[in-house]
Order: sequence, then C-alpha cells, then structure tokens
Amino acid sequence: MKEETQQRHFAIFDDDTDITDAGSDRPGYTRHDKKDMHRMGRRQELMRNFSPISALSFTALLQATWEFVLIANTQGLVDGGLAGLFWSYVWTFFGAGIVMLSLAEMASMCPTSGGQYHWVSEFAPRKCQRLLSYVTGWMSALSWQAGAASGSFLTGTIIQGLMTVNDPGYEPKSWQGTLFVFAMVLVLLVFNVWGARTLPIVQTALLGVHILGWFVIIVTLWATAPRKSGGAVFTQFTNEGGWSTMGLSLMVGQISAIFGSTCSDAAAHMAEEVENASRSVPIAILWSYVLNGMMGFVLLISYLFAIPNVADALADPSAYPFLYAFRNAVSTAGVNGLTSIVLILVVASNISFNAATSRQTWSFARDRGLPFSGWIGRVNLEKEIPVNAVLLTCLISVLLSLINIGSSVAFNAIISLQVVALMFTYCISISCVLYRRCCYPDTLPSGLWSLGKWGVPVNVFGILYATYAFFWCFWPNETPVDLDTFNWAVVIFAGVIILSLAMYWTQGRKVYQGPVVLVIGRSES
Repeated sequence: MKEETQQRHFAIFDDDTDITDAGSDRPGYTRHDKKDMHRMGRRQELMRNFSPISALSFTALLQATWEFVLIANTQGLVDGGLAGLFWSYVWTFFGAGIVMLSLAEMASMCPTSGGQYHWVSEFAPRKCQRLLSYVTGWMSALSWQAGAASGSFLTGTIIQGLMTVNDPGYEPKSWQGTLFVFAMVLVLLVFNVWGARTLPIVQTALLGVHILGWFVIIVTLWATAPRKSGGAVFTQFTNEGGWSTMGLSLMVGQISAIFGSTCSDAAAHMAEEVENASRSVPIAILWSYVLNGMMGFVLLISYLFAIPNVADALADPSAYPFLYAFRNAVSTAGVNGLTSIVLILVVASNISFNAATSRQTWSFARDRGLPFSGWIGRVNLEKEIPVNAVLLTCLISVLLSLINIGSSVAFNAIISLQVVALMFTYCISISCVLYRRCCYPDTLPSGLWSLGKWGVPVNVFGILYATYAFFWCFWPNETPVDLDTFNWAVVIFAGVIILSLAMYWTQGRKVYQGPVVLVIGRSES
C-alpha cells in the first residue's frame, strides 16, 4: 500500500538525478521549485499558474482585513466599545504579525500545500512527530473548513441585512440565510473547478477593486457621515457584555480584531501552484498582511468615527453595525452601492478561501490523514486541480450551514472555532521549528527567506501570542452564560481533538507516516 501511494503521489529520485529535468515541461516550475519538491519527495501534480503578484493578490483578497473588520465587529463593540475595538486591533496587528513572520519562514523552508501539519512532521521530535502531525492536520482541516463555511454564512446574512434596509417590514429567517449560503457555495464551486485556470488573472484584477473599494468607502464616511469626537473613539471603552471588569471585557472583545487579522498563511497552502514558491509564498504572506493591516487600520478609524451611537448600532434591525453606519451617511441607494462593493470583495475572499481549504484538505488526504483519502487526494489530470477536495469543501460548507436553521448560536460557535483551531496549529508548528532550531539547527532546510539570528525570539513571541489568542477566543460574548450565550467552540474543539485521537488509534497509526518519511536526507543528527 505504501509503495502504491508513493507511485501515485511522489517522485522518487536517485542521488544522481538531474532535478533541472524534473517536470521541465510544466510552465512556472522553476529550478528552486524542482529542488524543493525533490527534497520533500513530492511529484508536481498541480499547475503552477500563480506568479508572485497573483499569489500576493490571492492572499490579500482572501485575508480581506478591512472588509472583515468592517462587517464582523459586533463582539468588539459589545465588549470594549469604540476604543476597545481600536486598541485591540493595534496590539493584534503587531502580535499576529510576529506569528506571520514564523509562518513565512517555514513556508520558505518547506513550500508545500500541507502547511502546518507538514512542518510539524518535519520539525517535531521523532518520538511524537506522527501523532502531533496527525492532530495538527485534523485541526488545520477543521479551521479551514469552518472558515470556508463562515465566509459563505456572512455573505448570506449581509444580503438579508441589506434587504431590511430596503424593506423595513422584512423579517430575516434563518432558513432564508441558509439558502443564500447554498447559492454562495454554488458560485465557489463553479469558480474553483471550471474557472481555476483564470483564478490568478481574476484575483489580480480584483486586487485593484480591493484597494479602490477601500478608498471609496473611506472617502464616503469622512465626507458624509456624522462624526464622533476623537476622545470617544480612542478613550471611550464600554462593557455591554456584563463582565466584572473593563479589562476582562476588552480581552473577550478582541476576537473581532483577531478574526480579521488571520489567514494570510493561505499562500502556504497554494505553494505547489506558485512560481518560485520558496520566495514568492513568504513574500505573499508578509506583504499581504502588512498591506491589509494598514488598510484595515485606516478603515477602522474612519468607521469608528462614523458610528453616532454604539447601542443603536448594535440594535440595528440589519444585525450589522456597519449597515447602520452606512445608513447614517448616505441614502438607501448609497447603502446598496457601498454594500455591493463589500459583498463583491467578500465573495472574492470566499473563492480564495475555498481554494486554499481544498488544497490543505487534498494534501492531508494524499498523506492518508483523512478517511476516504484515496478519493479526496485524487487530482483531476485534465484540470490539474484537486476537484474532489473542492467538492468535499463545498459539501461541508452546505452541511455546516444547516446548523443555522436550528440555532444561529451554534453556527456562530463555528466562526469562533476557525480562530481557535488555527491558533492551535500556529502554536504547535512554531513550537516544533523552535525545537529544531535550538536542538538540531543543522537539520533545518534552507529557504530563500529566513529570519536568521532573529529566529529564536520571533518564534518564542509567536508561540506566546498564539497561545494568548487561543485562550481568549473560547470565551462567550456576554454574561450571564446560558445555553443561548455559551460559546460552543470549546465543545466542538474538544470533540474534534478526541475524534482525531480516536481516528489515529484506530486507523491513523496504521496508515499515516507523516510527510517526513519522504524527505530526502532527513536525520536527527
């Protein structure tokens, strides 16, 4: 079985193999890419049609910081208020940025679609690399699948919110929002299967819309919206969640800033489709993070100044405070126009998110980390993409959206779950590279982008911040806590951990070896 897997997925090179000839007929497959794939024991199966600029565009659109800071800030306004949302964004930008530095370096060392679970497999201590890598793969899949579902959910409910603006008598129903999710998933399926070859071109063009749309909304808010005082925006903290102290409320509300500052590591999951990935991927991770972070900073300040009353914004019938701010700035037609810009860009983000999610899932399946790995890990030879993994990702988004019909609270927990599961994978993978950096530095592969002498302090700070964010993202939004306010993310997270351990014991330990067994010249000494 193992030999069959190697024949299907991996190129086995002799010591005298000339890597310049490996896959030379594939466009975008540079010498550095061949060298990296050879070292990792991988065969090039996907088309490398992402140039450095399209990889940057893809990642910037997926992360969509200013868009998600604008549409997903309710928790921050409830717990912390205007000033809380602003200052939590500031420290999140710097904290998460340190994490991204570590991820960028690992993506340069090992530019593979597997991302965190591959890095854990290659860098963890030999005794625990299989189990740690397996659990990390499951949690990474959980995070990306939950994120894919939450993006479609936000799109559907924003449309419902816009309908309340145009028709005050309209009462949004959960089942209607779920139908909008179905429509969104259909769009994602079409783009990521039949439009995959044009995705780099489309995303590069949409980067201009990403920047232009940001500019239009900022100018509109400053020109037409009622303006809050600077003292209110930067010093007025509120605690509407009922927490015992303002500091505790602020810690709980920071999830809004964290949610908009993650996922620039998506470029790592597209690494096997990026030209000169060892250099292009870390650049895409970091520059998309910086670009989006600065745009998000300016947008957030503009938005906070445009909220006349926080309580009214939270009580708006649309359920989205940003629609309340738009309504106070422009006419209904203007609200429709501004919201359409946001929706187009969120849809673009969802398309990218679905692509990155499917690549992570496909990669873990080809290493036999998931049930039905033979089917999930199959690449369509004509399209040169993992079509089955795209289909599975769409199906999971549809199934998760059904939860919203019965309980919006449970579905909101899935959104929190994306962040906590992602922070878990960040913490584990960075801890493993720190271990190897300190104990076996000679075994660290060289990449085209490196932290150099700053590696240890950057890794340490990254672990501390990821652990800190992981802890606070489990908290409920308000007290007292009951079935309606409880954050079910902790239950789901624990359930998936238990499930992954059970899967490892019953199946994984028999078939899952981890990517490290394919790495050329791998040694502890």
